[in-house]
Amino acid sequence: MSTKKIILTGDRPTGKLHLGHYIGSLAARVRLQETHEQYVMIADTQALTDNAADPHKVRQNILEVALDYLAVGIDPALTTIFIQSLVPALCELTMYYLNLVTWNRLKHNPTVKLEIQQKGYGEEVPAGFMVYPISQAADITAFKAEIVPVGDDQIPVIEQTIEIVRKFNRLYNTNVLVEPKAVTSTIARLPGIDGKAKMSKSLGNAIFLADSPDEVTKKVKGMYTDPGHLKVEDPGIVEDNPVFIYLDAFGKDTLKIEEMKAHYKRGGLGDSVVKKYLLEVLLEFLEPIRKRREEYAKDPEYAMKILFEGTKVAEVAANKTLQEVRSAMGINYF
Repeated sequence: MSTKKIILTGDRPTGKLHLGHYIGSLAARVRLQETHEQYVMIADTQALTDNAADPHKVRQNILEVALDYLAVGIDPALTTIFIQSLVPALCELTMYYLNLVTWNRLKHNPTVKLEIQQKGYGEEVPAGFMVYPISQAADITAFKAEIVPVGDDQIPVIEQTIEIVRKFNRLYNTNVLVEPKAVTSTIARLPGIDGKAKMSKSLGNAIFLADSPDEVTKKVKGMYTDPGHLKVEDPGIVEDNPVFIYLDAFGKDTLKIEEMKAHYKRGGLGDSVVKKYLLEVLLEFLEPIRKRREEYAKDPEYAMKILFEGTKVAEVAANKTLQEVRSAMGINYF
């Protein structure tokens, strides 16, 4: 029996993954797979909560996300990669947990509130979208995950999972469910290239891992910087400036970056010079990922086989937890 701590994490297949995903959790997954038992889920069921009218979009992006995983270095020999909807136990666990959470608590989850605002739902929020934190709790607890690498915006979801775990274990006098711990990146969140708080597929402000050099160049040149830095000689603001946040995240030459920050703050350093250096940094970082992705994309059946095999492993683990949950609740009738 493995003594490694268990990790559960994943992504919604609504598009290719971007630099924000890398900083938020992909880098941690690659690092932690060496020392932990890791499950990585392609969350197609959750993606359908706000894409029910376009299931083709979800379906076609399952392969895209899988290719991104392989390209950044998530190793199927070390990590179980699986498709959420093909593990029915997760839906059943979600149903049981729904009874442990009030509607008022769901409405006040900060992550859900923010995403509802971003998507402009108003009063037309799909019920499935509203309860997706409970679905995530089912995903996490099904594999008894102790660690969940997330961006800081997802911490409220982990907190809600902990609430469900504690209530379930107390209510049914058991210790079947395990409390997870959120692990965040040293850079809490990567802003969008437009300066908005979060890089997002839906907001159209992302640099994707699969972007060509020309696409990256165009996006970096158009990046938001300090709006008050109108002339080269003007002092500029480094804090909350996306260009410098990206340099801190991906640049290796920390001494040069610190010198550029000081120069920018006192004036005399133009945005174009800083962006040119950032472009060099990002192209160097992205090139090996893009090349590996192109190689994996030549054999999509290989990537889908990895998902098929990983899903079989995930189903066994989730079914075991489901039977323990049913037993604790006293609904294991036969």
